[in-house]
Amino acid sequence: MHNPIPLFIILFTMLLTACAKSPLGRNQLKIYSSSQLSGMGEQAFDSMKTEQKVSTKQVSNQYVQCVADAITKHVPKSVFSGQWELVVFDEPQVNAFALPGGKIGVYAGLLEVTENQDQLAAVIGHEIGHVIADHGNERMSSNTLISIGMEATNKLLQTKQVASSNMIMAGLGLGLQVGFQLPFGRTHETEADLIGLQLMSKSGFRPEQSMKLWENMDNASGGNRQPEFMSTHPSPSTRIKTLSDNMPKAQQLYKAASDRPNC
Repeated sequence: MHNPIPLFIILFTMLLTACAKSPLGRNQLKIYSSSQLSGMGEQAFDSMKTEQKVSTKQVSNQYVQCVADAITKHVPKSVFSGQWELVVFDEPQVNAFALPGGKIGVYAGLLEVTENQDQLAAVIGHEIGHVIADHGNERMSSNTLISIGMEATNKLLQTKQVASSNMIMAGLGLGLQVGFQLPFGRTHETEADLIGLQLMSKSGFRPEQSMKLWENMDNASGGNRQPEFMSTHPSPSTRIKTLSDNMPKAQQLYKAASDRPNC
């Protein structure tokens, strides 16, 4: 009897190695249009503004806006050509995000961990890096294909009346998560770190502060993390090493920057 699993994996791999390239040269699969992603980003952002508390603290808002403005003017117009919208959410999470369609959200808790404008710029640059690399499109596309592939494989197993088909599907699901989706997430995070490093440096923020940021983030987590191979994010030590390896180029970009923001 023909075994459907290898066929599924071969077809899946072929799909994943096609279509587009990330800014750092990695192959990407993207099945959604830019307009679709922008529409989703705008809708999600509008929902968040109604569901979460928006900060009215003028000093915090002006500070974060100043950092964001310095960075977004260096984002290629092909990524977003309009005016970026920034919202500071008055919530304790140590987090930030950027969405297709020119949306940036920063949580107040992040301002307790970032010690200066340069560290905040590292976070905002990282989040915008995800948008520049179109990671949202890539994640949604991969999730769509995984869902279609798993359903097709499940039906094929049931049609062929394969023994222990439920066990095979459970193992396949775990294999995709650990073998593909988690490393895929870590790849995205590393790309966003590097794109963000370039972006903050071009914008006149001190690039070496990106490494100090991750030391602070590590301390803030209290060491409460999953092992790296079971996580969608690289460990802080891995991120710091990657940033350190790319620091010479970042310092060159910083020295060549025409601006020195004072937020």
